[in-house]
Amino acid sequence: MMNDLQPGQKLARGVSRYLRSLGYAPLEEFVPARGLRVDVMALGAKGELWVVECKSSRADFQSDSKWEGYLEWCDRFFWAVDLAFPTELLPDGTGLIIGDPYDAEIIRMAPEGKLPPARRKKLIQKFAMDSARRLQALRDPRPGRDGQLLGGAGDGAGDQEQQD
Repeated sequence: MMNDLQPGQKLARGVSRYLRSLGYAPLEEFVPARGLRVDVMALGAKGELWVVECKSSRADFQSDSKWEGYLEWCDRFFWAVDLAFPTELLPDGTGLIIGDPYDAEIIRMAPEGKLPPARRKKLIQKFAMDSARRLQALRDPRPGRDGQLLGGAGDGAGDQEQQD
């Protein structure tokens, strides 16, 4: 399975392992809003939300023009890179995580910016729904047939009359 992953996905795996060790629940490739997809969103026990963007190379970082749009969707924003990445390219005022496919470590804590309560609630609900759907899809990748077991949900089609 590791051979099927792109470099950024391998980094996200190590970051997710690390965040779990800190008590966070990480979710990879989370979409907080239409047009945005973060590499890792992590939910903390107190409802805090962290975004981690994983960059596997200088070119990968330089082609990212959306990252500033992620700031309004999290309490803390981090870059995750490997040991060979030129960290001087990363903007000030952001967090830094160094990682590999198996683990990671926070090198520079990201400054905290509080999300508005309504946005936090919406994000946590979306995080929960996305997480539950992914878990269910792992358990059973085939969706149900929309209540057609008995001929339809609530339409009486499944009621069987006694035949003489």
